[in-house]
Amino acid sequence: MIIIGEKINGSIPSVAKAIAARDAEHIKNLAKAQSEAGAHFIDVCASVEENIEVETLKWLIDLVQEVTDTPIAVDSPSADVVAAAMKYCKKPGLVNSVSGEGNKIDVIFPIIAGTSWECVALLCDDTGIPKSAEKRLEVFTNIMAKAKEFNIDPSRIHIDPLVEMLCTSEDGINMIVDLIKNIKSQYPTINVTGAASNISFNLPVRKLVNQAFVVLAMNAGMNSVIMDPLNRDMMGMIFATEALLGMDDYCMEYISAYRDGIFGPVNK
Repeated sequence: MIIIGEKINGSIPSVAKAIAARDAEHIKNLAKAQSEAGAHFIDVCASVEENIEVETLKWLIDLVQEVTDTPIAVDSPSADVVAAAMKYCKKPGLVNSVSGEGNKIDVIFPIIAGTSWECVALLCDDTGIPKSAEKRLEVFTNIMAKAKEFNIDPSRIHIDPLVEMLCTSEDGINMIVDLIKNIKSQYPTINVTGAASNISFNLPVRKLVNQAFVVLAMNAGMNSVIMDPLNRDMMGMIFATEALLGMDDYCMEYISAYRDGIFGPVNK
């Protein structure tokens, strides 16, 4: 499972406060902790006014790179901001994100073509998030046609089918599961991702719903997740699920993660 660490995000009040105060140690501690917990990418999202977003992202990216060489996920709703901030990364990371909306693909795909940069692609377009699986698959087809045009291998793309709140869903996650299976059947090497916590908004004991969702999504083929890697219960559950699905020979990864303190009792 590819873990995209979500904790450096200006929409989180404590991070917003650190950004406003230019509290470098707070940001560096978050970066180091996520890297040590096993994150494969560290997401960096400023969540500030667009006129100061690039300079804020540069500040965040520089701080992360001071303490870890874990690749960075450059996160902004603006493709132009992402394009400007990418140049501050010392090595290829992850673009978060493009979609069928506006000119995002036309801005980002030419930049990452011929590089090792990876990219999250959301299954939405100018009409918003399609309600039906068929419409989301149309967006997916269009995205992949563009990827082919720029010779971007499917293995560099993380498709986000856009999980919505369970409490407003008519069929649970059945549509998402079917989407994941369809996407993986068309492109076996593509990555399917999603935000682990989106499913549980407005529900009590959210962690139970989040964990159950990730297990079911992994069983369908999801192999990338945007989450808090410091959540030891979720990390342990991911390693356990991989072992149960036959993705971890002789449970070696599960055992190694336990010995490394990624999950299980906290060593004092």
